[in-house]
Amino acid sequence: METMLGVTFLASEYVIDCVDGGRIDSLGLDENGAPVIVEYKRGTDAGVINQGLYYMAWLMNHKDAFRSLVRDRLGVSAASQILWSAPRLICVAGDFTRYDAHAVREHRRSIDLVRYQYFGSDHFALETVASVTGHSAGAKRMRRRAVGAPSARNQGSTVSELAQAVEEALLGLGGGVTRVQRKQYTAFQRLRNFACVCPPQQTKILVSLKADPNAVELIPGFTRDVTGLGHHGTGDLELQLRKEQDLERARDLFRLSYAVA
Repeated sequence: METMLGVTFLASEYVIDCVDGGRIDSLGLDENGAPVIVEYKRGTDAGVINQGLYYMAWLMNHKDAFRSLVRDRLGVSAASQILWSAPRLICVAGDFTRYDAHAVREHRRSIDLVRYQYFGSDHFALETVASVTGHSAGAKRMRRRAVGAPSARNQGSTVSELAQAVEEALLGLGGGVTRVQRKQYTAFQRLRNFACVCPPQQTKILVSLKADPNAVELIPGFTRDVTGLGHHGTGDLELQLRKEQDLERARDLFRLSYAVA
């Protein structure tokens, strides 16, 4: 799950305690600490989305049970930082219909439809068919707080405008890009994070990318290998952007990270 979906595994065949019962195929936490339900189906199954949404409703009504699971598996710190404003449902199946892709757009949850395909007996691939970002009230409140935060409000217009341009560049890389707001950073993800942007500093913006630092030319003051170093967000390649020209030369690295996410 972590390699293919960017989700830390918590439990499988998780029995939920409710009137109708049921078993959640897999539970996990994504790279931003958001709860994730993963449902698997062979072939095409029109009921996978509704089943997943049923489990999602149970999850949001039983936060203490999920929090206890996270605490038992990952510790107290992880349990205290769960991102409840952005729960996700990932449906993995042999295929989906056009009606499935339309249906997920009618819901207010973050839902990814992922198609699997085998290549012989030793390899398989996952392909995102549709990805929809949830719009919970909590997420909206977090975005409003982020926009009005003193650390961003007091920056010069140049850095503020650069931060907005960086966000537009990352969101414009392709379909299915999701923006997730955390206190320490803003993540941009497909199935997995491909970029994390820290709040603007006085003179620069820090962006962490999933691109391999060993595969790019490292330029002092612009790119840095932060593998094994403590930093906010995910990704081992750090960019330091100070002016519009930095953003222009960062675009190829944005695309590289987007492609590997």
